Amino acid sequence: MTAPLPLALITGPEEVLAERGVQSIVEAVRGTEPEAEVVKLYAGSYQPGELLVDASPSLFGGWTVIVVHDVDEADDALVEDVLAYLEQPADAVTLIVRHKSGNRGKKVLDLLKKQGARVIEAKAVKTEKDKTEFVKGEFRASRRRITEEAVAALVLAVGKDLRELAGACAQLVRDVEGMVEVDDVHTYYGERVETTGFKVAEAALAGHPPEAMRLLRHAMLGGLDPVPIVAVLAMQLRQVGKVAAAGRGSAGQLAKDLGMAPWQVDQARRVAQGWDGRRLGAAIQAVAQADVDVKGGIRTEPAVRSPEYAVERAVLEVCRLRHERGG
Repeated sequence: MTAPLPLALITGPEEVLAERGVQSIVEAVRGTEPEAEVVKLYAGSYQPGELLVDASPSLFGGWTVIVVHDVDEADDALVEDVLAYLEQPADAVTLIVRHKSGNRGKKVLDLLKKQGARVIEAKAVKTEKDKTEFVKGEFRASRRRITEEAVAALVLAVGKDLRELAGACAQLVRDVEGMVEVDDVHTYYGERVETTGFKVAEAALAGHPPEAMRLLRHAMLGGLDPVPIVAVLAMQLRQVGKVAAAGRGSAGQLAKDLGMAPWQVDQARRVAQGWDGRRLGAAIQAVAQADVDVKGGIRTEPAVRSPEYAVERAVLEVCRLRHERGG
């Protein structure tokens, strides 16, 4: 039987990912040492010599996992004790060092890496792109599928807090069968979604510039990134186009044919009454360009100064096209 990992280093500021890293190592140790004890040490309350005492062999034997938190905030005593331990690691011990960022404790990091410690990165998840990739990763890990629109809606609804976002992913994986659709996100988190990007899209497609801009600016002042707003706007326009092109038929049948929910078909039909193919195509192009701009792509016009400006311009263009004469 292979002995448990002796050394591990978890770097980066994201607590959710760091906690998962610690848990994965503890579970791996307990896979071969089911009775392994876990000892947690914290820089703020550390007493000199504490690590070396905890790493001492027990009279009763057994494996010990020692997790040293916040080495980036450690005083000299903790740094010196960790370095001393690494010079002569104990048997039957797994040492996990947690370091968020900065140069404090860098000697510990360097020595851990030199001695072949397993390194787990807990990088910050801040941008909407990061959160989108996080959601996709959660579903991949669970061997489940989720649509791009549902990802955008979920990030829009609960993306401010990564722990809450992880919990939302887990709930959808647990409670929803098959592909997770935007309708499922609405079922669980609709109230929060409706007050943000979907309301902006609804006002824009209805051709109400003052209301669309009020909702948009309120959302962005509240910390919402332009990326998911553009994603929702694009999704709504595509749905209107699909429903308009599908012709007559019951909402239930069209929903099956188009991969949408019946309420989405009804909503798209109402919106489509104010649009024709030419103007809808122009709106889709305007939002597609905004998508490039807010993600930092090649901007076709120097006037696009920021992601916020890009999404505002797209919303206003959709409003303008809604009232433009056909032809």
